[in-house]
Amino acid sequence: VQLVESGGGLVQPGGSLRLSCAASGFTFSSYYMSWFRQAPGKGREGVSCIKSFDDSTFYANSVKGRFTISRNAAENTVYLQMNSLKPEDTAVYYCAVGHPTVWAIPDEYDYWGKGTQVDVSS
Repeated sequence: VQLVESGGGLVQPGGSLRLSCAASGFTFSSYYMSWFRQAPGKGREGVSCIKSFDDSTFYANSVKGRFTISRNAAENTVYLQMNSLKPEDTAVYYCAVGHPTVWAIPDEYDYWGKGTQVDVSS
């Protein structure tokens, strides 16, 4: 299983970025694909999740109304559209796939990408 994130970079506060996670090498009939982030000196935090079988979505309170997760099933790619970015969104963003009982718990995921850096600064 391979997960490859892209789309990170430096953006000013209030700006937008779209992250992508291209998945390959698995044939789960149903799964959860999630975005996590980790800021320097902090633990890994669940940002958003999408369920493959019904496309239902979940968000951390800190990003609700600003971030949108979506999925292109044909291309096995998940996106995270991030708008109205704030300096506190600065982190390495990771995608993960698995079958968690609680979507925001990192230990419940089986596979991880290597991450993409997002910096929000003026």
